[in-house]
Amino acid sequence: MAMEFEDYLALESELGAHNYKPLDVVLERGEGVWVWDTDGKKYLDCLSAYSAVNQGHCHPKIREAMFEQAGRLTLTSRAFHNDQLALFYKEICELTNTSKVLPMNSGAEAVESAIKAVRKWGYEVKGVPKNEAEIIVCADNFHGRTIAIVGFSTDPAARSGFGPFAPGFKVIPFGDADALERVITPNTVGFLVEPIQGEAGVIIPPDGYLKRVREICTDKNVMLILDEIQTGLGRTGKLLAEEHEGIEADLTLIGKALSGGFYPVSAVLSNSEVLGVLQPGQHGSTFGGNPMACAVARAALKVLVEEGMIENAEKMGAYFLKGLGEIRNNLIKDIRGRGLMIAVEFHAEAEGARRYCEALRESGLLCKETHVDTIRFAPPLTITKDQVDWALERIEPVLRTA
Repeated sequence: MAMEFEDYLALESELGAHNYKPLDVVLERGEGVWVWDTDGKKYLDCLSAYSAVNQGHCHPKIREAMFEQAGRLTLTSRAFHNDQLALFYKEICELTNTSKVLPMNSGAEAVESAIKAVRKWGYEVKGVPKNEAEIIVCADNFHGRTIAIVGFSTDPAARSGFGPFAPGFKVIPFGDADALERVITPNTVGFLVEPIQGEAGVIIPPDGYLKRVREICTDKNVMLILDEIQTGLGRTGKLLAEEHEGIEADLTLIGKALSGGFYPVSAVLSNSEVLGVLQPGQHGSTFGGNPMACAVARAALKVLVEEGMIENAEKMGAYFLKGLGEIRNNLIKDIRGRGLMIAVEFHAEAEGARRYCEALRESGLLCKETHVDTIRFAPPLTITKDQVDWALERIEPVLRTA
């Protein structure tokens, strides 16, 4: 018997954990910036699976690489070498000016791996007393959902009911370099921060913030860890968001678009000083660095660069932001963005952003609210000017009158 729209929702509700609140649309197909639901209705995707499909849905060259590798070899574990891992290392190091790579699967795994590595570096290289290492993080951060990570979240929804939490983290305001300098102690081993806070609502720090942070971390011998899982790989109009201020992190975390949405792939990019502290048996992953993941990631990186997606993100992002800025509604508090990472924030009187997202869904455009009052617009980096115009034609009346 054929499934109807309501059947899918009812089955999910009955059998699945209710840890998400998706919009009421059931998608079955995607191509480029477009997705289709089970009734055949077409939508412009302005979420990009939280920036995992920067290259667009079902990019043919990434798909071809995946199919080809799937017919050859998918998994060996790291007990053996495979013919894709070394090439992945070479290509990503050349692209990002990195000297060492630790491959993992999810973004949260990359964050956890970085925490482990900088703590070990702190004990073995910096000389921090055993079990006294401190890592500084920012309020309103989002770095994943593991116990260690939610333990240093300031979001009550992420933390409540999950303790006790791992110690060793200090929280400071985002965008305040002086606050960072004040809380560093001889036991501080790392500062973990997003160049732009995505889940918090595309919060962009003041100009010069990252440059000052880089100077402080260098001066105090603290590892700067940039979580570029959402901001990296072209989303902000640069390969990595750190490039906007001309800096280099000690550890850079990437994921999501590293596979173009085909497969979970993440990586910690760093140097021999930090990643060199990890010895055989001290850290690992059965699937991390598997040949399927590496082949997919290689193709995803290649099309990102060769097809000019990063430059397009910068150009189309500016155009999209300008168009949104022309919308008039007294309930709109702020419109901000960098590249194709854009947010529209509403005043509290608007009673939340979700109703706008639902109205936009009816108009054929998919986006999602975050932190109640903010809509994020983050289409695939392949979006064209005509498609941005198409989006703005639907966004303008909804945001102006809804």
